[in-house]
Amino acid sequence: MSHGVLSDAPKPGPSAEPKPLNQPGLPRDLYELSIPASNPQTPEKVALGKTLFFHTRLSADNSTACATCHKPDLGFTDQLTTSKGIHDQLGHRNAPTILNAMFNVTQFWDGRAPSLEEQAKLPILNPVEMGQKAPDAVVTKLNSIQEYNATFQKVFGRAPNYDDMAKAIAAYERTQITFDTPFDRFMAGDNKALDVSARRGWTVFNGKGRCMTCHAVNPTSPMFTDNLFHNIGVSAHKSDFVALARKGLALVEKGNTKQIDELALQTDLSELGRFLATKQTSDVGAFKTPGLRNILMTHPYFHDGSQDTLWDTIDHYNKGGVQNPFLDGGIQRLGLTEPEIDDLVAFLAALTSDHYAAAAKKEYARQKAHSRTTRPQRDTAAAMGVTAKAPGLKGPFGDVAPNPTEEDPALIGGR
Repeated sequence: MSHGVLSDAPKPGPSAEPKPLNQPGLPRDLYELSIPASNPQTPEKVALGKTLFFHTRLSADNSTACATCHKPDLGFTDQLTTSKGIHDQLGHRNAPTILNAMFNVTQFWDGRAPSLEEQAKLPILNPVEMGQKAPDAVVTKLNSIQEYNATFQKVFGRAPNYDDMAKAIAAYERTQITFDTPFDRFMAGDNKALDVSARRGWTVFNGKGRCMTCHAVNPTSPMFTDNLFHNIGVSAHKSDFVALARKGLALVEKGNTKQIDELALQTDLSELGRFLATKQTSDVGAFKTPGLRNILMTHPYFHDGSQDTLWDTIDHYNKGGVQNPFLDGGIQRLGLTEPEIDDLVAFLAALTSDHYAAAAKKEYARQKAHSRTTRPQRDTAAAMGVTAKAPGLKGPFGDVAPNPTEEDPALIGGR
């Protein structure tokens, strides 16, 4: 179908094709369990979902598709700081990847959608994303296209409707599973899959870097995320969380899902994170722990896209984040040296699937070159505990936390 597809909308290429299931590291049992009984996979449904995913007619002015912000060649992201939607409007959040999203416990940075089906519905109705006024407007468009009438009848046995549209898109998104990384092959017994630097980085990841605290990996949680929400101080430097929380609570107390979706993308209340969905004080400024697979393809980093490189991101953690009243108790300075940071990035690079290896290699080189001259988040004094040593002093970076410890992963369960 070509209705409404504009020249700036991405078109499906090889990266958009469903991925094979025989990938090293893919837990097949978990894959089967992650497909809801209410929306079983079929080739016909996946094909319909793929068409919908790339079709700009889902937007109010025929300019924007799901694939506008989730480009397959860019790791199903747009690699922008924050995403651009209808009428070139910018939202307040960085576009999460679709890759392996089927394994997420919740969707979006604040977890406001419980499933891919519910996630698929919201961007279409958001004024700064695809701009449709209501589900009925979308269904009217779908019904005006003869091919959709026939395909929906074939797949669902009825005319197009909003819920079935979301089911088809979700079915397609569940085909975008990417494992088959050097790390997966290393864990399967190939000792040559990781180079020396990446293996040192794996040790840092498990030990001194404390990454495993939130980015644990095991057969039942293979995405390097705890699927929880944490305030790590990303936006504390630009947000008064107390004032925002008071303002947000008044607005969302009686708000519905659509209103919360709009507040998350259109206003400064975006920085409240999970709080918008739960209204719990403990969730102020908390955002979902992202998975780390194909992380070189999903830059820039954090919910607001504020960090350009993995070196910047690690620098943020190394100094203990940015202090605020709601900072997660697990955030403390790490005391990582420059060689340790380089090794940790080398390990993260080894979480790249073969399909994206060439693009990730170029991105790694770009980030490494940039890190040699520009490090806006680096604060060595804070990271090493030199700052604010005097009694009673507290620096802005959590630099009075306990000394970090080092552990060999072999002693705590890592290979």
